[in-house]
Amino acid sequence: MTVAEKLAARLPKKLAEQFDHGAGKPVVAVVKLHGVITPTPSPFGRGTININTVESALKRAFEHDRLAAVALAINSPGGSPTQSALVGERIRELAADKEVPVLAFCEDVAASGGYWLACAADEIYAHATSLVGSIGVVSAGFGLTGLLERVGVERRVHTAGTRKVRLDPFRPEKPEDVEWLTGLQQQLHELFVNWVRERRADKLNADAEDLFSGEVWTGAKALEAGLVDGLGNLREIVNKRFPDAEIAVAEPRRPLLARLGVGSASVFTSPGDRLLAGLDALEQRATWARFGL
Repeated sequence: MTVAEKLAARLPKKLAEQFDHGAGKPVVAVVKLHGVITPTPSPFGRGTININTVESALKRAFEHDRLAAVALAINSPGGSPTQSALVGERIRELAADKEVPVLAFCEDVAASGGYWLACAADEIYAHATSLVGSIGVVSAGFGLTGLLERVGVERRVHTAGTRKVRLDPFRPEKPEDVEWLTGLQQQLHELFVNWVRERRADKLNADAEDLFSGEVWTGAKALEAGLVDGLGNLREIVNKRFPDAEIAVAEPRRPLLARLGVGSASVFTSPGDRLLAGLDALEQRATWARFGL
């Protein structure tokens, strides 16, 4: 009798059947990438994505002994270009090391940085109703000129270097600052386009001016444009591609305050903290709202 058989013999019948049934089965590990992509995760809202929050989940996913593939369940309106690139590069590094295919599944939205993450996969799937694409760069903020004066607060900024402070939300916007920001956006856009072209190669079959305009498509239209490889949900596709495989989910860790269920009102005590927390929440909400979510 083998060690496995001896162990199964000691288990209750139902558990023994499950033990025997799962022995030797291939595994498709699922990593959930849900939320706005940002280097400063908030304990509130719909969750956030960055290299620190997803690293542990990615490592767990790629460490399964009987790993057949890794599936990325993506639901993100985008965010930080750098964090998108870092997560995407980490996925490719682990996939090359383990020599397993990576499949991305677009849920409600895989747009902007969310689509950057999807391009880290070898194959991309979407639901016909998913929102996909938005291959562009956007910067958003708040103009609070005059707010401090109305509440009796004086803004003081001292710099060494004429270009040290740009786009201060408490000061009037300067044309030269907008021109500088636009130049940065164009550089980042070029990097984004190069990444999509590298990962999608000859699969793209729409006009580049349309593909890289920042436009968003439904999953069905994204398939026609070559932005995705097929339509379907995660379980449907995995069951077809890997009919004998088990699905194991590895979720990114959430911030401590979110795990404890602590709300913003009990964390931020000063008016300044509450204002910043409120602006952060509004910014994240606005990122989702761009896609009607």
